Amino acid sequence: MRTDRTVTHSARIYRGTAENLRRLARVLRRGGLVAAPTETVYGLAANAFDANACRDIFRAKRRPADDPLIVHVADLRMLARVAEPNEAVTRLARAFWPGPLTLILPRKPLIPDVVTAGLSSVAVRMPAHPLFRRLLRLSGLPLAAPSANPFGYVSPTTAAHVRDGLGSAIAYILDGGPCRHGLESTIVDVRNPRRPVLLRPGVITAEQLARVLGVPVRTRARRRKPGTPVPAPGLMKRHYSPLRPMRLHRRITAAMAARARSDEAWICFQKPDWACAAKNVFWLSARGDAGEAGQRLFALLRRLDRGPWKCLHAELAPAGGPGLAINDRLRRAAAK
Repeated sequence: MRTDRTVTHSARIYRGTAENLRRLARVLRRGGLVAAPTETVYGLAANAFDANACRDIFRAKRRPADDPLIVHVADLRMLARVAEPNEAVTRLARAFWPGPLTLILPRKPLIPDVVTAGLSSVAVRMPAHPLFRRLLRLSGLPLAAPSANPFGYVSPTTAAHVRDGLGSAIAYILDGGPCRHGLESTIVDVRNPRRPVLLRPGVITAEQLARVLGVPVRTRARRRKPGTPVPAPGLMKRHYSPLRPMRLHRRITAAMAARARSDEAWICFQKPDWACAAKNVFWLSARGDAGEAGQRLFALLRRLDRGPWKCLHAELAPAGGPGLAINDRLRRAAAK
């Protein structure tokens, strides 16, 4: 009998003690949901083999059924239970797993349709966060886990972010501190190892993938037909969006900020020399480091959402490398 489906009280945050991890692993084995940290963002985890548990993820997040989930595995043996590996998996796993890389592969029959939105493929990754890895080991299960937030909103990078968004919909949150990367994983379709396709940029770049695979990685997939599921999560035109409207700029200047209304907030990629003590000017990295900027992006958007601002202005990151992932999230956040 399932005991975790209806939650009316506020979620409790658990420290990553051995006792708490055993407790949360039992929750997962009996069909419950647990929000847990990964090195990218916090995920809302459930037994990937349990269709009812995975449906609870969609209900808690108010997520559309045509947006598939990522399945997290502890090792390659667990991967073989959920997907059909190929030569590309061996190379990429050796180079990047555990880590922020998701692979699209043919699915195994044990994975229910709800996880894949009825597609014949499944998104799989091996996370690096030690607490999530211990949950995988203790539960003995592959865990389906999209970001632990209401669908379409800014992804959570702390346990407090999870409680702010889903605290009345779930009961269990595992606190692993702030996420290391702060941006969701890179997603690459390797069903055809000779023709890999980058579906979502992340901290692992297309250039890095191509060097490991020995073939070019295309960065644009074919346009999907209307009414068909997206091949992987995070590909909606509007996503990762704050409550405030957002406008993007190639470059934010002192003159632009000076002409702005007092209720507009300006987000620069690097701390500008002209910022001084301006209360409406913010930045992602003091020294212009893309890794730091990505790690801080979602937390800053959430912070500004709680402020007095009526409109947000954001500066795009320098092109190439990790900046591609930051700009992907900004463009989706600002989409109409």
